[in-house]
Amino acid sequence: MTNQIAKIGIVTVSDRASAGVYEDLSGKAIIDTLTDYLSCDWQPEYRLIPDEQPLIEQTLRELADQQGCCLIVTTGGTGPAKRDVTPEATEAVCERMMPGFGELMRTESLKYVPTAILSRQTAGLRGNSLIINLPGKPKAIRQCLDAVFPAVPYCIDLMDGPFLQCNEDVIKPFRPKS
Repeated sequence: MTNQIAKIGIVTVSDRASAGVYEDLSGKAIIDTLTDYLSCDWQPEYRLIPDEQPLIEQTLRELADQQGCCLIVTTGGTGPAKRDVTPEATEAVCERMMPGFGELMRTESLKYVPTAILSRQTAGLRGNSLIINLPGKPKAIRQCLDAVFPAVPYCIDLMDGPFLQCNEDVIKPFRPKS
């Protein structure tokens, strides 16, 4: 399916940003990072929602099932606070989990902050969508995406999704030689 325009869901999960208390810098950081990474055409499907598990689940299902996003990237709601329920929502909607993403992101984040062990990021598969939970801070978003994104295009390939062409001066995707 190489001629498809890749649809990518970007979901910011934040009570305060969704209420207009502050600007959503995290969602913008994801869009900016993906714009740096991708040299192919892609279309963002952006959502800004509060930390409500049923709404997070509904949003992830809508982006995967109705919008046909090959990749859905969330930010926020991955810590230990009571309202941090993004990983639970992700697990609830995914058919299979991809724990290596969270493991690598925590390992990368530990290089910068000892509190990375408090993060509960995860990733999983729903239909033809890869869903990845990222932390909420823009700087940590870039650090985590820099660590895991080299595996994302090949994962999308394996799910018969659109071919994600990358700007290899910025990020080098890994695809096994055929």
